[in-house]
Amino acid sequence: MRKLKEKEAGGIILFDGVCNVCNTFVDFILKKDTDEFYYFASLQSEKGQQLLEKYQINKELDTVVVIENHQVYLFSDSIIKIAEKLSKPWSYFRFIIIFPRPIRNFFYRVFAKRRYKLFGQKSSCRLPTKEEKRRFLS
Repeated sequence: MRKLKEKEAGGIILFDGVCNVCNTFVDFILKKDTDEFYYFASLQSEKGQQLLEKYQINKELDTVVVIENHQVYLFSDSIIKIAEKLSKPWSYFRFIIIFPRPIRNFFYRVFAKRRYKLFGQKSSCRLPTKEEKRRFLS
């Protein structure tokens, strides 16, 4: 995998590498992020752990983390940030911002808490394909 410096990436998405939903979401973003703005690292990876520490993010949080311009986005805010960079019609999903953050985050947390039970998990982190490797931080 390429050793991409954080400042080279447009944005970084940290995801749960053993979560089936998260891995499906990463696959979706890889296809719909046509400008290749986002780069990825699993929360469990060395790079993921370094970024959590650097940005003082609680390692116990149950969320996709988006880092853009040294700003951290968590819970529903991370989904909105990602949607902004996706191709249409998926970019319209960013309009969930019209709902108050506490309501958006409530539903996000309810789903996140149950995702393993509903969709299962992998025994190890997702490995990118040969074509995807350039989008993953080592």
